[in-house]
Amino acid sequence: MSRSLPLASEQTPIGVQTLVSGVAPITAAQRLAFRANAPMEPKKPQRPADHGLFDSNARLQIEMFS
Repeated sequence: MSRSLPLASEQTPIGVQTLVSGVAPITAAQRLAFRANAPMEPKKPQRPADHGLFDSNARLQIEMFS
């Protein structure tokens, strides 16, 4: 059996975290960049766009005069 080297660790607000060799921790700048590049989401539920061009029920109507 070979003896492995102990992994480094750091103290964080949620407890001790083990650092894996070769893996860099995510920085605050990387987290902010990820959130800035994410698609925008509405703050509250949106009503469906079922009027005008997007009214799929109006397309199902038959012609009044053939």
